[in-house]
Amino acid sequence: MTESKILTRPQAVDRASQWRANGQQIVFTNGCFDIVHLGHIDYLEKARALGHRLILGLNTDASVSSIKGPLRPVVNEYARARLMAALEFVDAVTLFGEETPLALIQALRPDVLVKGNDYSVQTIVGADFVLAHGGRVETIALVPGYSTTTLIERIKAGY
Repeated sequence: MTESKILTRPQAVDRASQWRANGQQIVFTNGCFDIVHLGHIDYLEKARALGHRLILGLNTDASVSSIKGPLRPVVNEYARARLMAALEFVDAVTLFGEETPLALIQALRPDVLVKGNDYSVQTIVGADFVLAHGGRVETIALVPGYSTTTLIERIKAGY
């Protein structure tokens, strides 16, 4: 079931350690993933292709609100976690409520840290840590015209 892929931080750390012990490369990315769209699917599928296992750090509702404003998220954290866990190329989902995913990245020690190409390696939280521990940092081209904010604006304009 999809719920079995939603892990607490300690469970995610243990799972990553098991995968790493089996010679598998751990890929990590993070985000809000509010109102899942083609851009999310394309991004996550490409992220997973950069290693053997993909762990997704998902912002809690409180952290989404602090980043995106009081009307967000549209979809609550449990539903967002289940949706992400249902994707075959996502191996684990773990929530984080901190302002950034740095503590989660430090706990997981991913081999590959991934963000969209709207970031540069210098601006990706945790990049220095991953690089210092022998990992790599990758950016993925985003699908033009797809963002949750754009979708919300289109919906608002239609009503």
